[in-house]
Amino acid sequence: QVQLVESGGGLVQPGGSLRLSCAASRITFSRYDMGWYRQAPGNQRELVATISSGGATNYADYVKGRFAISRDNVKNTVYLQMNNLRPEDTAVYHCNARNELITRWDYWGQGTQVTVSS
Repeated sequence: QVQLVESGGGLVQPGGSLRLSCAASRITFSRYDMGWYRQAPGNQRELVATISSGGATNYADYVKGRFAISRDNVKNTVYLQMNNLRPEDTAVYHCNARNELITRWDYWGQGTQVTVSS
């Protein structure tokens, strides 16, 4: 079955950086649009950033200029570089994979906790 395994979360001080990774297996990775979403306690899951199968990127306004999404189609991995982190970035970050043509082929990872606190 499809697996998306996130890593790289942790505790960081405001202004710090983290790099999240999401390793995918059992999908043709290059044919999937990939994304990062986050969910803070009491909040709905929200978009952070996406990268299409062709490499086009999209960011939520609240992370533009601070976060960068990228992908490695050889390693079947998508990354999220997070810089200048703020306390409001604290959340569980989830990886998403959606087939570029068959959108019901949509998968989620378990998530990795990011906590920004002094």
